[in-house]
Amino acid sequence: MITVKLYGLLRLDAGVQEMEVKASTVTELYFRISQQNPRVSKKDLEGCVLLVNGKVSNKRVKLKDGDVVQLMPPVAGG
Repeated sequence: MITVKLYGLLRLDAGVQEMEVKASTVTELYFRISQQNPRVSKKDLEGCVLLVNGKVSNKRVKLKDGDVVQLMPPVAGG
């Protein structure tokens, strides 16, 4: 299982700050998160900064059991 930590508005939309998801790729992870949380779209997830085990990563990374993924949406202001 992958531990997913959500931040910012993404956390508010999902209604949870952390979840466990079974996935082997980031693309699969995004799909499963959006399945479990209809208020969070795949597009929302793709716009986030992605960290895997504390390191900035990209969608091509393979995930393994025990990984911790952090998703941080961009900050908007004005």
